Amino acid sequence: MKKKKFTVKDLAMVGVMAAIVFVGNQLQLPKIPTPLGPTRIHLGNVMCILGGLLFGAVPGGLAAGIGGAIYDLLDPFYAKEFWITFILKFGMAFVAGLIASGKKTKFKVVAAAVIGSLSYVVLYLGKTFIVEYLVMGNPWQTVAGVLITKGTTSLINALLAMVVSVILYYMIEPALKRAGLLDKKQR
Repeated sequence: MKKKKFTVKDLAMVGVMAAIVFVGNQLQLPKIPTPLGPTRIHLGNVMCILGGLLFGAVPGGLAAGIGGAIYDLLDPFYAKEFWITFILKFGMAFVAGLIASGKKTKFKVVAAAVIGSLSYVVLYLGKTFIVEYLVMGNPWQTVAGVLITKGTTSLINALLAMVVSVILYYMIEPALKRAGLLDKKQR
């Protein structure tokens, strides 16, 4: 009998990790006002990367996307882009999970966290460029200012995710193994 690709346990872990991603988004410094609207330094991306490291590309990506999208839906400023957040956060955790798949060495875990975090920065700034320049038609000088402002915050969040997700991974992963909550393919 073939094992299902996505089990009830996987679904439960996605739900729990999505809740953790949502809470991570709540754990933030006070919003920083800018002429472009508020910007945030938060722990949401840390939890997205952690989900990819622990549970793999698809479950980690789903948890990151769902948790991030729910956060956006509950904030009127971000609600209109919840679906974009789903795609971008899914992508970040998916990349981290893909790189970390199989036997996890320290190098692989760190590389997954770094590349996953940086992939989000690239995706987010790409989305910002498309919206600001191609959709809204803003002049290049305005777009450059927006990219610098959002890029700075995104890089701070990425650095935070790179460091903290790896630390949390090595703290949590042994307990999840002992509890039988990680599939053999994720160990």
